[in-house]
Amino acid sequence: MREVSEWTAPLTRLLGRRNDPVVARTLRSTAAATVAYVVAVRLSPEPAPLTAPLTALLVVQVTLYATITNGIRRVTAVVAGVLVAIAFSLLVGLTWWSLALVIVAALGVGHLVRVDEYVPEVAISAMLVLGVTSVGNTAWARVLETLIGAVVGLGCNLLFAPPVWVDEAGESIEELARRLRRLMLRMGEEAAGRTSVDHATARLHEARRLDHDIVAVDADLRQAEESLRLNPRVREGLLHRIVLRTGLDTLEICTVVLRVLARTFTDLAKERDPEPLFGPATGAAVEQLLSEIADAVVSFAVLVTTDVSVSAESAESRLAAELHTAAATRDKLAQLLLEEVQHDAAQWQLLGATLAEVNRILDEMDTEHRSHRLLEELDRCAREQRERMPRLTWVRERVGVPDRLRRSRVTPRGR
Repeated sequence: MREVSEWTAPLTRLLGRRNDPVVARTLRSTAAATVAYVVAVRLSPEPAPLTAPLTALLVVQVTLYATITNGIRRVTAVVAGVLVAIAFSLLVGLTWWSLALVIVAALGVGHLVRVDEYVPEVAISAMLVLGVTSVGNTAWARVLETLIGAVVGLGCNLLFAPPVWVDEAGESIEELARRLRRLMLRMGEEAAGRTSVDHATARLHEARRLDHDIVAVDADLRQAEESLRLNPRVREGLLHRIVLRTGLDTLEICTVVLRVLARTFTDLAKERDPEPLFGPATGAAVEQLLSEIADAVVSFAVLVTTDVSVSAESAESRLAAELHTAAATRDKLAQLLLEEVQHDAAQWQLLGATLAEVNRILDEMDTEHRSHRLLEELDRCAREQRERMPRLTWVRERVGVPDRLRRSRVTPRGR
């Protein structure tokens, strides 16, 4: 029995990673390319119609939206290249100067038809078609194989719908919030005691490195947003995208403010070295406040990444309670900072900046502020859709759900 489990362990790990983007795309691409080749062998006049599986490999993407857009662009690129080759084959033969003209013309046409990364494909198709003896047969065979590959690739993603990467994006957002929390706790602990300039500078560098984490989380979120588009398994995809995007925006603002706060602590350490950053009572209040804000940051991340209404309500209640507690501590800290400034006004700018920066973080996570931001984003998206597709909007207003009813689905907590 143990030998069987060891033999099947690699297969079990592979199945366990079936929602991994690399594994999912590998399996669907392999299946699509194989099916495309089998179909092309029967329909194409070419003896080895490898264009079909090649197109399927390029068309199949991690998300359904990317598969459709890539398929359209690739078919457009091949057809444009074939038409350029046919036009030149009727006028000139294949020489060095005609090849140069074909490449220039094909690349120019590729930019005109806006095929993006498939612009070189226009020139490649034109050169391959122009370089054969029977231009007509090869040209239309290449178009047919490209269509077969694109249709099979799209069909595979329709039959085996790609996963929705919202959970992965949510985990990335929550992990970013936990990193913010760990940094806040360390800064609070150091602020409560004697902090050397080196330690304060180290926290500043750590806060700056969070920018790289935000870039990685943004990449995961973009993939999640794309997986929600045109996905038949998703309802309220626009709302999901806005909730996650605005949540990441808020955490990014909190990260920037925390970096500024770390710079303030560093400047205070330079000014007061070797003395502590704050007095004993003030330092304890700073530590307590940063600890409470750190917990609120994690609760905020849980709120924006939770789909179940009961769990979201619990997260919202916890966040509201933590923000209320932090606001009370903030008021206590404001009084202590005022007493320090009255006693010694040498660093009043830095002490005031400390209070202003924690205020900004609390304001960004405020539930009313977030609800207002969500409604603004929904209105902006609706306005852009009306401007981009006025006829579709007109039909929706006549037979669909009115905007005011759609907006009412967004509860005060923004879920």
